[in-house]
This record gives sequence, C-alpha cells and structure tokens, in this order.
Amino acid sequence: MAIRLNHCVIPVSVKLGAPARVSARSSLPFSVGDWRGVSTFSGARRLVLAKVKQRVECPDEDGVPIDDDDQLVDEEIVHFEERDFSGTARVPVYVMLPLGVIDVNSQVVEPEELLDQLRTLKSVNVDGVMVDCWWGIVEAHTPQLYNWSGYKKLFQMIRELGLKIQVVMSFHECGGNVGDDVHIQIPEWVREVGQSNPDIYFTDRAGRRNTECLTWGIDKQRVLRGRTALEVYFDYMRSFRVEFDEFFEDKIIPEIEVGLGPCGELRYPSYPAQFGWKYPGIGEFQCYDKYLMKSLKEAAEVRGHSFWGRGPDNTETYNSTPHGTGFFRDGGDYDSYYGRFFLNWYSRVLIDHGDRVLAMANLAFEGTCIAAKLSGIHWWYKTASHAAELTAGFYNSSNRDGYGPIAAMFKKHDAALNFTCVELRTLDQHEDFPEALADPEGLVWQVLNAAWDASIPVASENALPCYDREGYNKILENAKPLTDPDGRHLSCFTYLRLNPTLMESQNFKEFERFVKRMHGEAVPDLGLAPGTQETNPE
Repeated sequence: MAIRLNHCVIPVSVKLGAPARVSARSSLPFSVGDWRGVSTFSGARRLVLAKVKQRVECPDEDGVPIDDDDQLVDEEIVHFEERDFSGTARVPVYVMLPLGVIDVNSQVVEPEELLDQLRTLKSVNVDGVMVDCWWGIVEAHTPQLYNWSGYKKLFQMIRELGLKIQVVMSFHECGGNVGDDVHIQIPEWVREVGQSNPDIYFTDRAGRRNTECLTWGIDKQRVLRGRTALEVYFDYMRSFRVEFDEFFEDKIIPEIEVGLGPCGELRYPSYPAQFGWKYPGIGEFQCYDKYLMKSLKEAAEVRGHSFWGRGPDNTETYNSTPHGTGFFRDGGDYDSYYGRFFLNWYSRVLIDHGDRVLAMANLAFEGTCIAAKLSGIHWWYKTASHAAELTAGFYNSSNRDGYGPIAAMFKKHDAALNFTCVELRTLDQHEDFPEALADPEGLVWQVLNAAWDASIPVASENALPCYDREGYNKILENAKPLTDPDGRHLSCFTYLRLNPTLMESQNFKEFERFVKRMHGEAVPDLGLAPGTQETNPE
C-alpha cells in the first residue's frame, strides 16, 4: 500500500486486522486469518517503537522511480513481547498429508505436485508427515483382502526424501466433518452387514444411525461376517505391520496412531453435523443401539435398580444449551443417583473400548510406539455439568476428573496421548461465542497435566488451520510450558494440514519460523511483527 504526496511514493506500514476467529467445530468458509497469503499477528503486547530511515522513491518526469538520498522518512518498527525458545527442548514437527492423498482405487493423487510439496517441507527441516490409512480403501470389498499398493508407493516417496511417517489406522468414515474435503466410507462389505443389522452403528435416542464408525457395543460380538469388531481391527493392523515390515525395521515409521472412534478420536459421535448439530450445541448421548442398551440394562440389574437400564429422557436435542435441559442444568439430574450411575457406565464403555483396542494394537505392532487421539471438547467447560463433554463420553463435570482415568488407561498400554486445540485462546472464544462458556486453555491445561501426571507422552495438533504468529505462539506456549518445574514438554506436534494456503510465501515463512522455534533454534526477527526487519538507523 502506498500514499502519493507531491509526486513521491512513500511506503507506509499497514496494521492488518486481527485474524478472523471461528469455533473449533464450525465451518470454515474462508482461510483462518481472513487474508489469503498474509500472516497476521495480533494479541501480543507492544513493547518498543524504534524509528528507522526509509528511502523515498521519487519518480522522474517520465514516471520512473529514482533514488533520492536526500529524501528520507521515518518508519516505525513495532516490537512485541515474544518468548525466546532458543536452547529449549526439541519438539519434532510433523505435517498431516491431505485426507485424499490416496484415492478410492488405492492410487497416489497428483504424485508430482505432492513430491514438490514434500521437498519443500523437507527444506525447512520438518521431521516427517502423518498419513491416514483408510480402512474403507484398503479392505474395501472383501473381508481380509487388503490392498496396500497406493500406500506402498506413497511411503516409498516419503522415505526417499528422508522424512519419517506417523501412520494412522483410520477405522472411521471421512466426510461430513470440519475440514473434510473428500468422502471415504467404511468398507462396502461392512455397510452390507449394516443394511441387515443397523445396530452395528452408534444410534441416538430418536433411532438415527451414525454410519461414521462402528458402535463399541460390537467389540466382542461376532456380527462382521463371523468376526468381532476387535478381530477386524487386529487383522487390519497386523496386515499393515507385515506388509510394511521394512519401514518399521528402518525406523521410518516411529509411531502408529490407532483410530478409536469418529474422526479417529476416542469419543462418542455426539455432535454430528449430518444430524443438524451446530456449535455450541451440547450434543446427544449415543448409546441406543441394541448392543449398548443391553449392556446398560445389565449394569442396572447388577446395581440392583433395573429401572435405571435406560437413557435419560430430559437431555433435549443436539443444539440445546445446558440450562435448557432438566439433565444438564445446574442442580440437574446429571448429579442425581441415576445420573451418576448412567454417566459412570457411559464413560466406562469409552475407556473399556480404548483399553481393548490399544491392547490389540500392542500385539499387532510388536513394540512400536502407539498413540491415540483425544478430542478437545472445550465448549460449556465453564458450566457445572460440562454437558458437551458428558455426551462425548468424558465424565468431567465440575466435581469430577474425567481425564485422569483415561490417562491411566493409556499408561497401561504405554500409549502416547494426542490432544487437539492447543492453538485456541479462551479470550477469542468469549469474544465470538460468549454464550458457549468455552475454555480451551483450561481444558488443555487439565488434559496435559492428567497425562503428564500419569507419566505418558503427550503429543498434540491444532484443531483448525493455523497460519498466523499468534496461533503459533499459543502452540509453542503449550508445547513448552515456561513455568513447569519439571521441564515437561510435548513429545511431538503434528500440523493440520498440508494445503496450498500453507505453501503461500508469507504463510510458509511463518511456518518455517515456527518449526525452528519448536526445534529450539533461534530466529532473527524475535519480537518483530511479521514481514518487518529491524534496520540500524542512519
């Protein structure tokens, strides 16, 4: 931008607006930051104003700019408070590849363009990439007939560049969630089973079936062409381990992340957009398939109150608020004798599922590090009931720690915990959705400390696309807490996700700077606004 005065063009610094903010589960009709290709920086405290001389370009009579040494103007260089991470612990940085990098025919999509992008990532010392291995592609048509051909080609490309691979065993459907730009269903033969037995899917109180993943009620039921869900997951994982043995032996694959539910996360599909959920709705319980209802009735009979063998009837709908329900309101039924029984059972089903699948993963991968993802349900965190967490399976009401038992289960299997939403700021949520009473920073603090107290590695990823310095600084603060007396830090960070916007010049410069700081390296522009360089005044 420039201002023309007396036939001279004087460059002028422009302060860009603060990044546009969106909820962690809202749609993204625009690039975060609201300025494509421009990295914005807001929210930091201004410290110093240093003036430097800037040369003025004055056009001659033909309009051609010429230098005039006698015409200099002052320009302000703005300094911000920014922590120096040089010399801190090195946190490896991975980048998620596009969801549709392998198509439904098990072919690498646009391999030449992908190769160029991978080379660019390697040039800034990214440690590796994360790849989803979709169950719906590999075991698409026939039980135990696996097609790994596309992934073999992709992994070879990555290995030749010297990058490592975090692999995700993705047992869920892709499509319909925030950030999903492709549609990959669960295997065709599983969907055929579902046509005759729809209770293999999670079901809400109205009887709507969610085909995104299988209900945990069939973990031990032989309803999948003679196999249980656990056996299906184990056979798939074991096939991968055998097929890619050389990548394990060469340490190209240092970690396997095991999908445990919708979006690959350990949670119930309690807030499905396909059923009309919108942020910050509380969601609904998902336990109404016949297998989970049988489990609930059996638990109620063991407790001696068979009439408790039902789901609550006063939770209202997906988009209700806690105070608009009899169950979740302050003093509501969630804290009654029945409510505590139901929530204990509901959350125990979640923990037991994770326990069983992670045990199978340790058997399949023979000593390779395993991990699983936990979702960051931060809305309604500042209410007594924590309603959105309860419907997702996290019994984390204000008088109870819902994440300690999950961390203990992870510890049992020496599994790392991967947590989302480390880039979100509570203040932003209060500005955009004050009614949601969200607290992502409080949630991150609770979950990280629950995991560290259990002595398990904690990894993380961003919940939304991030291109701005403010978001990166928030990630860095959580990755390497300044005040932690034990010097604890994230075991690694995975960036969501490789895309054309990230590769734009200014955005990628910010990303390169972020990688250096995660690695504990110094950066020359510490405390300066993006795009500025400090110059010695003349």
